Amino acid sequence: MRIVLFCENKYAIDILKPIQDEADREGGNETLWYVHGKKIPDFPLRTEVRWTGTMQEVYDFSPEAIFVPGNIVPYYLPGVKIQVFHGYAAEKKDHWVIRRYFDTYFTQGPYFTAHFEKLARRYKDFEVVETGWPRQDWIFRHRHDYDDERRQLLQAVGKEKIALYAPTFSPKLTSLPHIKQALVRLTEERDVLLLVKLHPLTHPEWVDEYRRLAQEHDAITFVEDFSVSKYTLMADMMISDTSSTVYEMLLLDKPVVTLNTIARDIYWKDIRRPEDLTEAYDSVFDDTELRRRRQWIVANYDPYLDGQVGHRMLEGARDYIRRHGVPRQRRVNLWRKYTGFKTFGSIKSK
Repeated sequence: MRIVLFCENKYAIDILKPIQDEADREGGNETLWYVHGKKIPDFPLRTEVRWTGTMQEVYDFSPEAIFVPGNIVPYYLPGVKIQVFHGYAAEKKDHWVIRRYFDTYFTQGPYFTAHFEKLARRYKDFEVVETGWPRQDWIFRHRHDYDDERRQLLQAVGKEKIALYAPTFSPKLTSLPHIKQALVRLTEERDVLLLVKLHPLTHPEWVDEYRRLAQEHDAITFVEDFSVSKYTLMADMMISDTSSTVYEMLLLDKPVVTLNTIARDIYWKDIRRPEDLTEAYDSVFDDTELRRRRQWIVANYDPYLDGQVGHRMLEGARDYIRRHGVPRQRRVNLWRKYTGFKTFGSIKSK
């Protein structure tokens, strides 16, 4: 099967990589990454995978399946167009917007499947398959790879636990302007090393501000890596706001504290004042009700923590092709066509 991994934003890299790994393990597949050059000028896999920054090359590759963790894919590309999502943030309205670009949605778990099946019955032009989320395959295979690094970090500063601060980048939703002093106070008053991992799309001024903060405090470390998954494995708990990484932490059965989340259904500890952070930190580790809520998240948001998501996704694509053939292009309205051309440019058809 000819596969395109559609990487428009940097955060998509470690969502798509497990699909590449599974395609390689299977053998007999050809894989091409599309990488948006302006948004990802330093593609970290450039020497490891076949990739291109031009849509013409993607079109000429004639893909049979295109995996997309974003909101848009050019309608004129051949291949079954598959939405694989960029996270679990069900509280964000755009998570449920049907833009008509996709032939099928590969959902993370029963909660998402039920909602998208309802939308499928309404729109009648896409299918829904429950597969799990591909980044969980990476987590499955690397769960304990960083245990030694975790111990070394804690020993270096003489701390007992690691807290991961991973906020969203959205200016309207982020806790970055409000929580800084509370984070410092937590590291001073409790036996905590704080890792600060900012979203790749975070405003540069906030990145610089928190990088300076880490330089001023021994118990705060600023993480430069683009992927958050490694640090969810190393941390004992997470501090955030309205970010889909919250759910990734809950799926590891680890506690979370958020500041002013917009989520309607809260399965963690949310505070409304930054000065309540230390007290919240003290309470979350032994709270049996919060543990029960985390277990509900695992059962409903993504129970597929078996390392086989990539396999289910490839088989789901093959099954679609067996039943429908390979779509030549997606039927969309004039506005969607215009948006595709504006975002990715035009191609010369064969």
